[in-house]
Amino acid sequence: MSQSSSTALTDPAPHHSTSAHHAPHRWWILVFIGIAQLMVVLDATIVNIALPSAQRDLGFSDGNRQWVITAYSLAFGSLLLLGGRIADLFGRKMTFLVGLVGFAGASALGGAAVNFEMLITARAAQGLFGALLAPAALSLLTTTFTDPKERTTAFSVYGIIAGAGGAIGLLLGGTLTEYLDWRWTLYVNVVFAVAAFIGASLLLARTARDKNATLDVPGTLLVSGGLFCIVYGFSNADSHDWTSPMTWGFLVAGVLLLAAFTWWQTRTTHPLLPLRVLADRNRGASFVAVLILSAGIFGVFLFLTYYIQQILGYTPVESGLAFLPMVAALMLGTVISNNFLIPRIGPKPVVPLGLGIAAAGLVWMTTLGLDSEYVSHVLPQLMVTGFGMGLVMAPAMSLATQGVGAQDAGVASATVNTMQQIGGSIGTALLTTVASSAATDYLSGRNPKSPVVLAQASVESYSAAYQWSAVLFAAGVVICALLYRRGVPEQDNDAVAIHM
Repeated sequence: MSQSSSTALTDPAPHHSTSAHHAPHRWWILVFIGIAQLMVVLDATIVNIALPSAQRDLGFSDGNRQWVITAYSLAFGSLLLLGGRIADLFGRKMTFLVGLVGFAGASALGGAAVNFEMLITARAAQGLFGALLAPAALSLLTTTFTDPKERTTAFSVYGIIAGAGGAIGLLLGGTLTEYLDWRWTLYVNVVFAVAAFIGASLLLARTARDKNATLDVPGTLLVSGGLFCIVYGFSNADSHDWTSPMTWGFLVAGVLLLAAFTWWQTRTTHPLLPLRVLADRNRGASFVAVLILSAGIFGVFLFLTYYIQQILGYTPVESGLAFLPMVAALMLGTVISNNFLIPRIGPKPVVPLGLGIAAAGLVWMTTLGLDSEYVSHVLPQLMVTGFGMGLVMAPAMSLATQGVGAQDAGVASATVNTMQQIGGSIGTALLTTVASSAATDYLSGRNPKSPVVLAQASVESYSAAYQWSAVLFAAGVVICALLYRRGVPEQDNDAVAIHM
């Protein structure tokens, strides 16, 4: 896609393949962008392990517990496209720095919470500033690394952070909760944000605002409302039945609002999400891949965490450490995919292969039982699943933002992050409902007071979640195999990065 004219922003580097050579600190920029992205990604899981401690301390009910997670994802998921367009209109550096300061302030507020309401407010504020921060970070990466080889390396690192951030959050959350206090799962973000702010403020070149550009207010209201309803509806599925109007009513409203948003984008002069961003087949396939991977990955992080702690009896720190081999396998898959496979054979065989391998690992996980051991039973499945995810994550995120004009870099990046958040919300609701139904079915006709029966019911519920995660990945294999174009993506020197 070539660069547009009237709405293009002044970028710190020329938009051609050699521009990377004019950014001498680009690798340090990658470090600080990576720190910020890690903070945002791990915050989706770091609080999970701390929830029981926070609940005892602040005295909120089991029914309210889910809102500590949902408040973050609601604000984050529904405002991401707005955050991406703000980055394009007002400058990526400024948006990135404002997001860092706001995220740090919200985290400090949450860590100091004296009641449930204060904690929820802080989590929602984290989501709001995360919606500014995440797309600005990815668009800065997209416009900083325009040399194809260097861009591959940069997105390999970014993909590892995106894929492994959840596992790192579990480990860090367990460590901080066990040895310090649950409040440090929020305070630690201040440390990340300060480091990223100092580095980014010194090294990032400032991008100028296009004073002629305007924000699409109707589009913003439609898409934010639609995404809010989708995330809220799926979140309600965990506490309400799928037949409840609180579930399907919000889902239907969300779909209708997003349909209206799509129609409006074809009519307005300054669209929030120009449909040209979605038009490329490789980019569209990458959005789908990120959505499905994010939905299915909860089958690993969420339910395998329960299995390791409740069935194997691991401590929070030990359960976090148990995921590290998966991170190593994910890193290996990312390096092989981005550096060797994609440049030679393109994404069409690679991304479906990765989803297929991950699906096989999840099916293998359904064999876990009460007598399984970590080294002989859990570790091999983790390695296979992590390797498959590594083949998918980095190339999908890279291809989802390649070839867009500079004026669309922020909103394209926001769309990737939106796919992650919506996918995670769908995965959490769907898999939690499936797991709950499986446990209920197993307990039918059995003694619910028997510890062994209850433990086996839990194992059955986890197995159902792994199975449905594998189904999601298998669907992704088919969809991505059909959508991705054959061959290696070609370079276009007139685009921000590699043209698809």
